[in-house]
Amino acid sequence: MSRLGHLGARLYRGEVGYDFVGKRKIWYGISILITITAILGLAVRGLTMGIEFEGGAVFTTPKTSASVAQAEEVAERASGHDAIVQKLGNKGLRIQISGIDTAKSDSIKTELSKELKVPAEDINADLVGPSWGDQIANKAWTGLIVFMILVVIYLAIAFEWRMALAALVALIHDITITVGVYALVGFEVTPGTVIGLLTILGYSLYDTVVVFDGLKEGQRGLTKQTRLTYSEMANKSLNGTLVRSINTTVVALLPVAGLLFIGGGVLGAGMLNDISLSLFVGLAAGAYSSIFIATPLVADLKERDPQMKALKKRVLAKRAAAAAKGESADEPRDEEPRDGVEDVEDTATAGAVVGQRRQPSRNNRGKRR
Repeated sequence: MSRLGHLGARLYRGEVGYDFVGKRKIWYGISILITITAILGLAVRGLTMGIEFEGGAVFTTPKTSASVAQAEEVAERASGHDAIVQKLGNKGLRIQISGIDTAKSDSIKTELSKELKVPAEDINADLVGPSWGDQIANKAWTGLIVFMILVVIYLAIAFEWRMALAALVALIHDITITVGVYALVGFEVTPGTVIGLLTILGYSLYDTVVVFDGLKEGQRGLTKQTRLTYSEMANKSLNGTLVRSINTTVVALLPVAGLLFIGGGVLGAGMLNDISLSLFVGLAAGAYSSIFIATPLVADLKERDPQMKALKKRVLAKRAAAAAKGESADEPRDEEPRDGVEDVEDTATAGAVVGQRRQPSRNNRGKRR
């Protein structure tokens, strides 16, 4: 077994662990700080909307020796609008200009052909109207709202309303951070971005449900014992699924990182940037929220339940009594055998009974004779 597998087995058995739930105020503070930074970035810089949402034209040129700065200067001078230029993997250029119509695009195409020294017929021009982008945005918002409502209903039925509320908070946390990163980085918001945002909701929810399933198993018969409080049980369950959550997230992040850093950065593929950045940030935020936000929040909500309050009082009272006697409250004498003494005594007693049954009495032998 590998070291990671051995560590996962020890975490699952509760032999080792980290107090995630006990230090939840630290995680809450970090999450609030990150969320505020994302909101400020969104408010100050705003989102760079693509032409799919604002309308405009995209010009794609063949291989050219012109630089990005040169093409940007030519496009802005010819159109009178801001232009966004990207270098493509085939050494061509992708020039995006918002707010122009068909008549204007023809003159821009002629000017680009002249200044960049490429044939006009080799420059591909795609025009997009703003109404199409509005339809996409409205459908995306509708899909997001319907998805969250269904998630809350499902989790409330499969688990309980506290877990449904915690999962909803985690999803909002992930979306806010992803959108804030988009604003800070300055990447364009395209239909690919919308697809990426909707996709990360499923990944984020998957990690959360895995942890919640462990909580559901751990809370069975919890009020009938006096060894663990709900928060301690939740932390134990979280540690038990920690390695699985990390492995799942890393495996999902590796191909997305390849799309982002190799496909988008090296090859210069514009659409890959839009999808891969939202996926990369969303997957990382989803793994973080399922461990540091969702589970501690469930523990906070659950500890307010009268039964869990009573359980916590009993556990603390038992530990105080055990500490006064110099004993361990987690391993009381009357619940577990000491050094196998009781097992030996039970075995000896059982052996004596068996021995008596195997040997017939003398009176019976006399009667048979």
